[in-house]
Order: sequence, then structure tokens, then C-alpha cells
Amino acid sequence: MAAWTASDIPDQSGRTAVVTGANSGLGYVTARELARRGARVILACRSEERGSAAVARMLTEVPGAHVEFGRLDLGDLTSVRAFAAAYEKTRLDLLINNAGVMALPFRRTVDGFETQFGVNHLGHFALTGLLLPRLLERSGARIVTVSSGLHALGNIDIRDLNSERKYGRWLAYGRSKTANLLFTHELARRLVASGSDTVAAAAHPGYASTNLQSAGPRMEGRRAAERVAALGNRIFAQSAEAGAVPILYAATAPGVRPDWFTGPRGLGFRGGAGPSWRAAWTRSDVAGERLWAASEGLTGVRYLRSSPRP
Repeated sequence: MAAWTASDIPDQSGRTAVVTGANSGLGYVTARELARRGARVILACRSEERGSAAVARMLTEVPGAHVEFGRLDLGDLTSVRAFAAAYEKTRLDLLINNAGVMALPFRRTVDGFETQFGVNHLGHFALTGLLLPRLLERSGARIVTVSSGLHALGNIDIRDLNSERKYGRWLAYGRSKTANLLFTHELARRLVASGSDTVAAAAHPGYASTNLQSAGPRMEGRRAAERVAALGNRIFAQSAEAGAVPILYAATAPGVRPDWFTGPRGLGFRGGAGPSWRAAWTRSDVAGERLWAASEGLTGVRYLRSSPRP
């Protein structure tokens, strides 16, 4: 498993993938490598300008690739529903919930949710539910949600999911990444209970050099913090190409099991793909069910009824 690289991706011809946040960084590399192996890839991005530019760039890197732009703003549930409706008759084999924001100042989404929780978790929760009927039609479909080793910064607070009592940008980020893992845990359980062979798994890139680290400081005009983030990326981070490998493994490698969490081996910062450590609270059935119920209530998207436990 340590030696697995993007060149080991099985042939994806005839398969269709949706990759959120695919205009740059990990999402772009993930989409490009899937396209390189023959998949039709929909680049689901908020900005039409950046998404279309990513499609053009990808076509120069992978001539003849089957790639297209689809507008998706995960911070706006109306946009999520419109995106899903646009592909309601599309055969779909792979959904990669990659897009995210990190350590932003307190902001709210269009629907009033704290931005990190709203974009990183609720937007993807709604998107997955709306696209799930298409995935269930395809044997061997997968849903990969990108979390982070920084989920260890905090468990969710089911009484304060939107961090309205007290906001800390890093704590809120960690909680949103914990939500990604709890969502995967509960989704995997429900898929298995329903008898589906669709696999829900999670992955993280370790410390990968992307624009994610500098977005928060740039938003607030904190130039010193932005320079520190850029320096950290140059000295300590692995490339986006390397960071995308665990995501691609979870999405395509044979034998991936429900609720697996794949990341860089060893300490989890960089290196080859392997099983990743995760906090015990991300395997809690009770917390998973509670977050699921709350997410249904907040988004209005309901799917995969829970079955009674033995």
C-alpha cells in the first residue's frame, strides 16, 4: 500500500465522477488523474471563471479528457439542489466530497450556518443525499469524503453545531472535519444495512501545499499570517500531487472497505497512502446518528433511513 501511486489507478473508462472544489489544489489533481484514467469528470466549483479555467488547463494536460464544469456553491443549499437536479439523470459512479474552507473568521453561509460547518459538512451532506439515487444504481460506486488529521482538534458539540456560543476558528475547523468522519461512519453503516455495495470512505492529504492555508489570513488582511502559511507550505508540506494520492486510493483502489480512513502513512503528515489514525469519537454510533438527524433537520435533505440495531 505504501508504494501505491496515481499510476496504479485502475481503468476508469465508462465511469462518471463528481469532484467538488476541483478548480485547484487537491480537487484539481484528483479530477485530472481520474480523467487521465478514462473517467468522465464533473468539476463541481463555485466560480464559473475558475472552474472553466481548470477545465481548459486540464484539457492541455490530458488531451481528449472527458471533463466539464458544473456550478456548485456548497454554502448555498439552493445551489446544491440545482447542481443535483442538473445531473439527476446522469449515471454516477464516484462522488468525492473534497471542497472545504479552513480557519476562517466567523461568517455565515447563505442559509445562516457557520461557514466551516456549513460548507465542509452540511453542503456535502445535502449533496450526497441528493445524488445518492444515481450512485445506488451503479455497482461498486464510492463516496469519498475528505477530512483532515486536524479533526483531532475537537469533537462536535451537538448543542452548538454552528459555534454560536463561542467561536474559535481552529476549533470550528476541527469540528467540521470530525463531522466529515462521523458522516462517513454513519453513511457507511446505513449503506451496509440497506444491502448496498456502495462504499462510503474517508481520506485526508496530510500536510499538503494548497491555497487552503492562506485563505483565512487573506480574508482578514493578515499579511504576516499569510506569509507564514506560505512559508510553511514551502518548507514542510508535500505537494498537492502527493496529497491527492490517499484520496485517489480511497476512490479507486481495489478492496477499500466501508468507513476506512486513508491518509499518509507514519505520522500522517506526508508519505505514501495507508490506514490513518482517527479519534475514537469519530466512530461513535450515537454521535453519528445525532449528527445525521441534526443535518437532516438543518438541510431538509433526508435519505437512507436508519435500521434498528441488533
